[in-house]
Amino acid sequence: MEKATLGGGCFWCTEAVFSKVKGVIDVRPGYAGGTFPNPTYEDVCSDTTGHAEVVQITFNPSVISFRDLLEIFFEIHDPTTPNRQGNDVGSQYRSIILYHSEEQRKIAQEVIEEVQKRLGKKVVTELKPFDVFYEAEDYHHRYFERHPNQPYCRIVMSPKVKKFMYHFPDRVRMEEAK
Repeated sequence: MEKATLGGGCFWCTEAVFSKVKGVIDVRPGYAGGTFPNPTYEDVCSDTTGHAEVVQITFNPSVISFRDLLEIFFEIHDPTTPNRQGNDVGSQYRSIILYHSEEQRKIAQEVIEEVQKRLGKKVVTELKPFDVFYEAEDYHHRYFERHPNQPYCRIVMSPKVKKFMYHFPDRVRMEEAK
């Protein structure tokens, strides 16, 4: 098993998508990329900790590659907007890849260059070495699954999940494809 740590805006959205990906064993929302030790959600929302909302993904590389995860990641968020995703504004919503190995760094750099060329715009996704992951509070876990009718889930999250399922039907877990 391997780990990937990615931030593409609200961690509720990225968790909702990656929890449906074939080969993903576990997805945990949390905070990483900053310097403030043991942050809470309120600390991170203050936009003073340096942390981004991220998901830490445990995946089986014999089923899905890190490159494949990144292709999904870049499809479900806008990597060209600094410190924002839609109406979510602040450095905690920045696009970030925290690589766990030199191989992940190289793959991420290649994919960023490919996405930039495809979009014809500068990709602002931050690329930095993984240091520490602080798991989010329990009430953030499986948010989409537990609150499907909440307005944010219906208006923001549901379209991202549907976009993933439309663009990557071969990457959707069998139980989700039904």
